[in-house]
Amino acid sequence: MEDKELQAVFQDIEKAKTDLGSDVVILVHHYQRDEVVRFADFIGDSLELSREAAAQQHARYIVFCGVNFMAETAAMLCAPEQVVLLPAGDAPCPMARMVDVEQAEEAWDRLSEAWDADLIPITYQNSTAGVKAFCGRHGGAVCTSSNAQRLFRWALSQKGHLIFFPDEWLGTNSALALGIPRQEIVAWDPSDVEGSLARSRMAKVVVWKGYCHVHTFFTVEQVQEVRARYPGVRVIVHPECPVDVVAAADAYGSTSQIIRFVQDAPPGSVIAIGTEINMVARLGQEHPDKTVVPLTRSLCGAMYRTTPVGLRDALLSCVAGRPINVVHVDAETRKWANIALQRMLSL
Repeated sequence: MEDKELQAVFQDIEKAKTDLGSDVVILVHHYQRDEVVRFADFIGDSLELSREAAAQQHARYIVFCGVNFMAETAAMLCAPEQVVLLPAGDAPCPMARMVDVEQAEEAWDRLSEAWDADLIPITYQNSTAGVKAFCGRHGGAVCTSSNAQRLFRWALSQKGHLIFFPDEWLGTNSALALGIPRQEIVAWDPSDVEGSLARSRMAKVVVWKGYCHVHTFFTVEQVQEVRARYPGVRVIVHPECPVDVVAAADAYGSTSQIIRFVQDAPPGSVIAIGTEINMVARLGQEHPDKTVVPLTRSLCGAMYRTTPVGLRDALLSCVAGRPINVVHVDAETRKWANIALQRMLSL
């Protein structure tokens, strides 16, 4: 898009925000491009933004610049009369789509039979509303990347085993951090149910064989290369990275924890980050007294579907009173998914 056209879009967005006033709140995830971030009322990770949405009781419209599961969570936590819009229209998180309710039910049934129902489910926030509701119905909870270890500890105080959806690496890294032996952590492959069941016989933690392509893109070799290029560099990565990458880094943490890591570093620090490139680039701009570099460039295509044009069109639809790209979650799913969310929040 030409600069002149883009500036016209920016002007339309500003005018629509002015026209709507307190009727609209724009929530923007850290992974969004700068052209969208500039219009944010709140910037954060997925659960921070969903909780912020629930706190905006005066707002008629919640415009969520993120991916599908984030807008679903906001819709579940907001009041029924509030309208949640996703400017991208459809921005599916590939990892969230790596497990559906039918697959989760099959794994649950087979493992419950094998372990005499001594099992509890935990799902990552990066999952569909249906999978969250599944966990709610079966006594489980939701977790985030920052509190996964706490939720794992809670789950294993309730039952002898847990199954975690849908990220193999966050699940494995969290279990290892709790001191659970590697041989007691087994991946469940929905395309090989019988083999997965056989491998799970001696497991304490079963992790779903799903992944985030943004974070599995990082390698130990990249960590070694950045250390050679920047002597004294501190490397921090997201816990969705494979186990060997997390082990090779100096630290790991959620989106918010990575941001705090950079904020708290002394001037002159050199920091390499293994997470989505838009956030890494923004951290470098915000901290010119430090050298902040990506471990390598890794882009979330689902996040990149949100454009200034999409944001403009969503806002103009609210001005017209005919909102587009509205996110709906049915009452039954909302009920059980919120139970899973509230179990997490109560901890």
